[in-house]
Amino acid sequence: MSEAVPDDYPRPPELDAVFHYSEIRRDDDRILYYGVSDVGERELVRRVWPAFREAGYEVQMVETDTGLDVVVARPHSNSIDGVPWVNVGLFVATIVSTLLVGAVAWYYVPISTITSDPLSVLVAWPFTAAVLGVLMTHELGHYALGRYHGVDVSLPYVIPFILPFGTMGAIIRMRGQMPDREALFDIGVAGPLAGLAATVVVTVVGLLLGPFTVPASVVSGGGQVIVFNNPPLLDLIAAALNQPTGYADPTKTAHPVIMGAWVGMFFTVLNLLPVGQLDGGHIVRAMVGQRQETVAAVVPLALFGISAYLYFVRGLNLNESVGLWAFWGLFSAFIAYRGPAHPIDDTELDTKRMLVGMFTFVLGLLCFMLVPIQVITV
Repeated sequence: MSEAVPDDYPRPPELDAVFHYSEIRRDDDRILYYGVSDVGERELVRRVWPAFREAGYEVQMVETDTGLDVVVARPHSNSIDGVPWVNVGLFVATIVSTLLVGAVAWYYVPISTITSDPLSVLVAWPFTAAVLGVLMTHELGHYALGRYHGVDVSLPYVIPFILPFGTMGAIIRMRGQMPDREALFDIGVAGPLAGLAATVVVTVVGLLLGPFTVPASVVSGGGQVIVFNNPPLLDLIAAALNQPTGYADPTKTAHPVIMGAWVGMFFTVLNLLPVGQLDGGHIVRAMVGQRQETVAAVVPLALFGISAYLYFVRGLNLNESVGLWAFWGLFSAFIAYRGPAHPIDDTELDTKRMLVGMFTFVLGLLCFMLVPIQVITV
């Protein structure tokens, strides 16, 4: 139920200049301004947002069935209220899922052993630390820059899953308005750069740990195995350290920690797709403005093209990266349709940020693999 409006409600002159009031109400912690606007929603918000933010409010405009416009002002806050139990619960669940998957898939612990001794999954703690270290560093990069720019962002939500990594990645929610292109760029680019820095560290550690011994029962089993091909960045780091990433001896393989690096690099490629609300979409929207939507329209076609090339020219099966790129073609089309974030102030970026953006996409290309996953017979 609407309540009396407090005497100190914000009514900046910038709003008076473009909005004709008929009524002002209070609804819980929101202030509702009913009337008719002389300008569209984005233009109104652009004009009045600085004044409302200075007063401690976020602001937006909506239309009603009666034909009236409603300007909604709600208190701005990017603080954490209480213990974020959902975030904590998902993080703990993902620790369990990555330990379990890591133990079975990458440390070759038999399920029967885990059933009789659940603590045997702890052998996979380096794998879990590598995967979650990369993912959480990426998301905390977004979170830190969101807080810096005063944007209401959530703590990371890590998503537990099953094979092959025990997680589907991590996300944060941006609940506040984006003040300008600089904030949009900084928040978008912070994740990939922070995540890649962590990925380089994990790669170096994994390479220096040396080869991992595969149990004889696994080697003698034969059949088909899934191969995760190396991104160029991984090969470059290995060459710089003079460390191998593969071994002629079938009983030797790369250390499971390397898979944490692989996850970081592959997720970087996916996040840098320049569509919608992905990191790449935020970065390109900040760099080129509204032209980002033209770029985004090409991405699904490119991904479908890669999928078709692998299937019809290379002769690969659906489970050998063909289906992967087809799925991301569909997904990118969906998020491209939903559109990118729109900053309130659309002033162009400075040259320094433009160069950082181009550098970030170059790093992304070093993580790209035409065929990330293959199935071979041994």
